[in-house]
Amino acid sequence: MRQIISLALFIALATSCKQPIEPLVSKEYVDSLVENYSPSASAITNKDDLAFWEKRMDSLPDNFVNGPKYAAALSLRFHLYGDIHDLLKADSLFIRANLANGEKEDGILYTLANFSMQQHRFKQAADFTTKAINAGDNRYGGQLALFDAAFETGDYDVAGSILKTIKPADTYPVYFRRSKYEHYKGSLDSAVFYMMRAVEKSSGNRYLKQIALSNAADLNIHKADLKQAYELYRKSIAIDRSDFHSIMGIGWIALMHDKNDTLATKLFSFVHGKLRSPDPLLKMMQVAEFNQNSEAERKFAEEFTRQATGPEYGLMYNKYLIDIYTGILNDPAKAVSLAQQEIENRATPQTYAWLAWSFLQNNQKEKALEIYDQHISGKPLEGLELYYMGKLMKAVNKGYNAQQFFKAAYDNRYDLSPVKINDLEKNLE
Repeated sequence: MRQIISLALFIALATSCKQPIEPLVSKEYVDSLVENYSPSASAITNKDDLAFWEKRMDSLPDNFVNGPKYAAALSLRFHLYGDIHDLLKADSLFIRANLANGEKEDGILYTLANFSMQQHRFKQAADFTTKAINAGDNRYGGQLALFDAAFETGDYDVAGSILKTIKPADTYPVYFRRSKYEHYKGSLDSAVFYMMRAVEKSSGNRYLKQIALSNAADLNIHKADLKQAYELYRKSIAIDRSDFHSIMGIGWIALMHDKNDTLATKLFSFVHGKLRSPDPLLKMMQVAEFNQNSEAERKFAEEFTRQATGPEYGLMYNKYLIDIYTGILNDPAKAVSLAQQEIENRATPQTYAWLAWSFLQNNQKEKALEIYDQHISGKPLEGLELYYMGKLMKAVNKGYNAQQFFKAAYDNRYDLSPVKINDLEKNLE
């Protein structure tokens, strides 16, 4: 009788495994999003602001007010449409304003620090932050900027100490940063909690609320709660229908959860037609990977690489380029070079993991293990880096350690590409 029950249970389990997954992403919603799209109110206002301040700049190019105002409008357009030249131009205008003010205006210096952060020039951002603090008496703004500089350059202990001292603490900027810090530590539930507190503290500022909602959705992707991520992305898009990041997030859910490459392709192609950044190409490459279309995968990888390696982007896309060079394009020596640049820019457990992975793929196993032992072992990592280190541990015959990394990576599996998830599942015991 026990054998019969066991067999019946096995059949029931096998049958339940074959039941189709209920999709999360609504086709009707996607169709409406794409076919009825029109620029958001913020995008329309930004267009008008740009026209106004550009005209003022043409008539009074050296005016102290016109340059920063025009730069602010350019910065917002960069966030909307991802054209890196807008950010570079905004940066140059603030540099001129900074020199004209003798580097004594802390607001300008803080803005330059922020622009440097966005361009992944983290050491330069730290320098501007120091100058801003010396130039003004904005203790609150200075502490926030100090946290950013320490966090992005990998000085996490200092960043955590600063975070504890920032007053007032019950504010949007502090909750946003607490969320980032908890995410670094691997405490995703806490990271989501604090990001949702930031949503609550947005004080009616639709722009700030939308950013926090989209970030909270990203965090839920990391913790594999795709249903909640989908709902938060939709809320973010409802505030700003030009939120292309969230639209791509929904495309990712359609691909990875629903296995609906048609809807995913529709969303990624739509965003690719609107954005000026190479980001949608990465997603389109992963759809091709999902479909095992190696020709299309390579085409998108090469196009992404061609754009992302442009001098205007600096180090901004190194993480993805390293992954591509150690994968589809099979040029690990280039990956090693990029990873070494990253270490110079910001020596963190994540960037060391990129370097160790690059060495492993470049047949330099001993170097990879040395880096792991010195800079990575026992440190928090995200999904991609956990997967990398699992592969490294397997390569050096440390099976138990490999399984620990693979299990942790599986908890963050939606950070990985379709092929890596498949490989991860094969490696799990």
